[in-house]
Amino acid sequence: MKKNDLRNKVILVTGAAGFIGSNLVTDLLKTILPVSIIGIDNMNDYYDVSIKEYRLKKIEALEKEHPESNWTFIKGSIADKGLIDKIFYEYKPSIVVNLAAQAGVRYSITNPDAYVESNLIGFYNILEACRHSYDNGASGVEHLVYASSSSVYGSNKKVPYSTDDKVDNPVSLYAATKKSNELLAHAYSKLYNIPSTGLRFFTVYGPAGRPDMAYFGFTNKLLNNETIEIFNYGNCKRDFTYIDDIVEGVKLVMQKAPERKNGEDGLPLPPYAVYNIGNSNPENLLDFVTILQEELIRAGVLPKDYDFESHKKLVPMQPGDVPVTYADTTPLERDFGFKPNTSLRDGLRRFAEWYKEFYLKK
Repeated sequence: MKKNDLRNKVILVTGAAGFIGSNLVTDLLKTILPVSIIGIDNMNDYYDVSIKEYRLKKIEALEKEHPESNWTFIKGSIADKGLIDKIFYEYKPSIVVNLAAQAGVRYSITNPDAYVESNLIGFYNILEACRHSYDNGASGVEHLVYASSSSVYGSNKKVPYSTDDKVDNPVSLYAATKKSNELLAHAYSKLYNIPSTGLRFFTVYGPAGRPDMAYFGFTNKLLNNETIEIFNYGNCKRDFTYIDDIVEGVKLVMQKAPERKNGEDGLPLPPYAVYNIGNSNPENLLDFVTILQEELIRAGVLPKDYDFESHKKLVPMQPGDVPVTYADTTPLERDFGFKPNTSLRDGLRRFAEWYKEFYLKK
């Protein structure tokens, strides 16, 4: 792997108003100077659009502080082939970070169309655009980094999950689309020599996160005096990964593309890699809820005398869910010298403080 300096590069980030996408753009604008970032997002209403708008406003404010860098936002879908081709033609990105996707396991059970459109057709459009970026001898895309998911491990019994494990038995359509992304990227890396790296994210959380995630939904319900349901009777374990750790990992990966080299047959070996990016320290869901409630009280989101016990209900597993997610992050540490290190308490404290600021100051 050779180091790739991101300064003066054109970087395309899809899903730029999303949780990971917006935090990545913000970080790049702060730390890589100068840089030119093109963001695309369809701003769909799968969850509260005002959170996406809030994230974009933060990016715009930051851009004003760094006039030497460029930020261009395009509202549109990666499933729109004409639009994607036009963006690649006009801006000629050398690094592409594909984070646009329809997320969520449960939603995929009732709304499969959204997943096929964004995660399959959309990703195919990105791959095709990367392929054609080399037309007529152009230097083209140096590195495609894309979001996969810990969901690809399905109900693997072996823990921690390793990227060497077989992942041929997805338990949700969402997981199947993410595994498909890895397969498609591998084929395109082999056929067209496109350096690509897939990142299997493990339960990402933090301020201005996705409201469909458990910690956010729990907070909303507790505030509304509703009961929260804890699946698998509280025997779930999740590898919670704080957003800043995820962004740091993505940024390091962006700067080191898998090397293009030929095999013994003289044909290119696929410049292809997949990494887990998680905390490698799974937390029990009940402990997680305890820390969350303590931090919500500390931040003043909930009153000191809040009765949590009467708002908790232990329920069985949901279809498509898995009892444990646990990342083996040894390869990430080996190749990038990086390991996520934000404690759950610190991460949830920052979330609780943001939640108060965003929802309760209005």
